[in-house]
Amino acid sequence: MSNESEILHVGIDLGTSRSAISASNGERFVVDSFVGWPADMVARKVLKRDVLIGHEAVANRTMLDLHRPLERGLLKEGSDKDVEAVRELLKHLLRLVGVSSNGKIDSSNVRAVVGVPAASLRTNKQYLRNSMKGIVDSLMIVSEPFAVAYGLEALLHTMIIDIGAGTTDFCVMNGRLPTEDDQRTLTQAGDFVDDQLMRLTRERFPEARFSIHMVRTWKEEGSFVGSSKMPVVVTAPVNGKPTQLDITREMQQACESILPSLSESMLDLLSRVQPEYQERVRNNVVLSGGTGLIRGLGPRLEQEMQTVGGGRVKVVKDPIFVGSDGGLAIAKDAPDSDWERLNG
Repeated sequence: MSNESEILHVGIDLGTSRSAISASNGERFVVDSFVGWPADMVARKVLKRDVLIGHEAVANRTMLDLHRPLERGLLKEGSDKDVEAVRELLKHLLRLVGVSSNGKIDSSNVRAVVGVPAASLRTNKQYLRNSMKGIVDSLMIVSEPFAVAYGLEALLHTMIIDIGAGTTDFCVMNGRLPTEDDQRTLTQAGDFVDDQLMRLTRERFPEARFSIHMVRTWKEEGSFVGSSKMPVVVTAPVNGKPTQLDITREMQQACESILPSLSESMLDLLSRVQPEYQERVRNNVVLSGGTGLIRGLGPRLEQEMQTVGGGRVKVVKDPIFVGSDGGLAIAKDAPDSDWERLNG
C-alpha cells in the first residue's frame, strides 16, 4: 500500500433490501441484496449460471435456492449458505467497480468502509470481518447513520434518522465521532411495514393471491402516512382473475405502525442532547433511507417535535447512494492507523 494512487477506496452500504457501492474511480452501483443458486440440474440447464445476484435472482426465484442473507441489517448467524451469499454479494459489488483480475477478486490495495446498523457494531463485527477476508485488503466498519452524516457533511448539531428495510438507525452528530450513547437502532423499519401490509391485506382480501415481493412494490409506489389525495389501488389475482384491490386504509395503517417507536426514540435522543444545543438539533433532523421516502413522514415527525418546541426535518430525496458515498468520503479521509488489515 505504498502508493496512494494505487489504492482503490470504496464505500459499501450493506443493506437488508439493497446494497450500494461507491468507488474512488467514479463508479457507483446498487443491487438488490438477494443471492440464489440453481435449485437442481434442470434449473442449472435453463439458467446456465452458477449463481445469480440482485434483481436477476429475484426475477428467477422459482428456479433458485434464494437467500436474502442480511436480516435486520445483520449477517445471519449459523447458516453457511447465508455467509456464502454475503461473500458473493460483496464480491459482485466489487466486480462492478472493477476490482477483478481474470475473473477473480484482486484484494490488493482495496480499502473498504462498510456501513452497518448501529447495533451491529457491537454484535456482528466479527461475522462481517470474516466475510470480507480475502475480498479486500483493509476494512473499516462504521454505523450507517454516521456514514450518511459524513457524506452529507452534517457533522455538527444534527440528528440522522436512516430508515432502511431491516432497521431504523439514529445518530446524533456533535462534531466528533459518535459514541454508543449517540446512536440507536430499531427493528421497526421497511420489512416491518411490509409484514403489516401483508397481514392487513390478507385479512381484508382473503381470496387474493400475492407475494411479499408484490407487497414491497406496492409499498414503494404507494406508501404514505396521514392522508392520501389518491387511493392506493393494486392488482392481484382473485380466484385466478386479475382484480383491482383498494388497499388505501391498509397502506396507511401499515406505514403508521412504525411511528410510535420512531417518535419515541427520536424524542428520547433529543432529550439527551446538551440543553443549549437541543434547539439546533431539533431544527436539523435529516431523514434518510428508502423507507424514509414514505410520503408525509417528514412533516409527521415535525408534528411530533411540537411537544418539545418544534423542529425541522429534511428528507433526503435520493437516498440510494447517500450511505455508500458517505463511506467513500470516510475512506478517503481516514488515516492509516484507522484501518484494519485483513490480509497479511
